[in-house]
Amino acid sequence: MNIYVTDGSWEGFYTAVFLAFNQKDSIITSDENVQMSFDSNIIKVLSDSEKCGRVCAKLKKLDRGAEREIDLILRSCDTLKEQAAFDYIKLIVGRGSPVRNMLANPAIAEAMDIIGKVSGEAHNFKGFLRFMETEQGVFYAPYSPDNDITDLIVPHFAARFQTEKFVIHDIKRKYAAIYDGHEWLTGEAGEAEIYLSQYEKSFENLWRKYYSAVNIESREHLKQMKGYMPVRYWKFLPEKIQNDQ
Repeated sequence: MNIYVTDGSWEGFYTAVFLAFNQKDSIITSDENVQMSFDSNIIKVLSDSEKCGRVCAKLKKLDRGAEREIDLILRSCDTLKEQAAFDYIKLIVGRGSPVRNMLANPAIAEAMDIIGKVSGEAHNFKGFLRFMETEQGVFYAPYSPDNDITDLIVPHFAARFQTEKFVIHDIKRKYAAIYDGHEWLTGEAGEAEIYLSQYEKSFENLWRKYYSAVNIESREHLKQMKGYMPVRYWKFLPEKIQNDQ
């Protein structure tokens, strides 16, 4: 069995697909600690734009929507995401046409499930992401999504903020999107030391007071609260930060 280990990049994955496609029982992963059997052969994949381009061209010819679906799968936190994407591609090529509606096939059902989780989280954060105004007048939003979705949500906020400057910071991946009021770019970003504007401090204090006033401790409906907003979205909410302190 050949195990193709990529660098986790989009180009690296498609290069691995090119190399592994005609190999029986091949596995593609970006996890260097992958469990392997005694007969496994580890192959480190070096990204190759020509091989990547050939796979993408073939995929686009058979199913124009597949490339975006593969992108969503590769953004997942699922440790088996590369293999799920590889299995999905093999089914498309084998059939010679789109297969996304063939949900009775376990590989297709798994791919669609991963796609749903990634796109669903991106949709939720369009409503749950909280921005804070800094002293420089830039709006800053830290968050820790399960999946790599920053690139998916930044166009939404760029359209809403229009000329306002903002930063969306994925704390978990040390990655950020920066919008200067006209265009946005993404890149690596470590820890950030943020100084809030006086207006932001006053607003957050006012919001905490309001939350404390309307929240009756003896009648806290935690189950209902979690239903409206899962706990994993609470980390950066001012009212919950106060309660946790």
